[in-house]
Amino acid sequence: ELKISNTPHLSMASQDNVSRSEAPNASDSHIALTKVHGLIRRSSNYNTQRINHIYVDPHNANKARMKLHYADLSDASSLRRWLDVIKPDEVYNLAAQSHVAVSFEIPDYTADVVATGALRLLEAVRSHMADNGRNIKYYQAGSSEMFGSTPPPQSETTPFHPRSPYAASKCAAHWYTVNYREAYGLYACNGILFNHESPRRGENFVTRKITRALGRIKVGLQTKLFLGNIQASRDWGFAGDYVEAMWLMLQQEKPDDYVVATEESHTVEEFLEVPTEVDNLKGDASKAKEALKWKPKVGFEQLVKMMVDEDLEMAKREKVLVDAGYIDAQQQP
Repeated sequence: ELKISNTPHLSMASQDNVSRSEAPNASDSHIALTKVHGLIRRSSNYNTQRINHIYVDPHNANKARMKLHYADLSDASSLRRWLDVIKPDEVYNLAAQSHVAVSFEIPDYTADVVATGALRLLEAVRSHMADNGRNIKYYQAGSSEMFGSTPPPQSETTPFHPRSPYAASKCAAHWYTVNYREAYGLYACNGILFNHESPRRGENFVTRKITRALGRIKVGLQTKLFLGNIQASRDWGFAGDYVEAMWLMLQQEKPDDYVVATEESHTVEEFLEVPTEVDNLKGDASKAKEALKWKPKVGFEQLVKMMVDEDLEMAKREKVLVDAGYIDAQQQP
């Protein structure tokens, strides 16, 4: 069984008869699993829109391969309880308060969920294994933000220099994972992933903010787009490719830590222009390429086009509602 998690929630799944699709598509993951159990935070509003394309009502037992359960990284008892119930073979901790700027405004919460939350989950996995005589493989989602001001290209041996509460918390989670691997012999891997995008990226992140605005401007729902530092440079890859790398990490004979990146760096301004040339290197994913036999399938231009096309279709649907008087388009400049 497998445990996967997303920014607003944590999830679990089972790994019998795992298969992979070689052709990339709009899905963030190309790995087919027989069962998935998602641990989600309770909210007064539905916040699972990004998994609607794969969610089937669990009452439809023949088609439902994913179930959602309430839990939280701030609640150790809920993590242990669902481990005991689901009995996963693999655990993927992707949950976090992942907005860098917001982490300065809510640093205590960020540290509690991102850093201590990872520790709670690791301890839940360790104690479950000890009490039940089972083996579990654990994946911890790291972040390129951990490198902070360290000059690129950045690899597994590059020193961390975090510049935000979020990044510092991710560093703590990274070393907790290493500690549990060395102290308890836990099969635990850190994946240090550079920015990974898709049409399902949250709208408060700059890439999606750009593509969402482009779609709305094209259909006449918006006239301007406000951005900060357009010279900021990032290594952007397709989330589906990166999820495959996560899965490959846990299929190796021994646990290890890996940087996952496209090895291309682009500025926000270039994202707006969709360039044709590589500017410079950012992440160094040579270890993942050699050990995991992994390489990204979706290039930068293809990624941007994928996101723009999806948001243009969304803007067209929104335009229909605006023209019919159901919503107000003046929410944006």
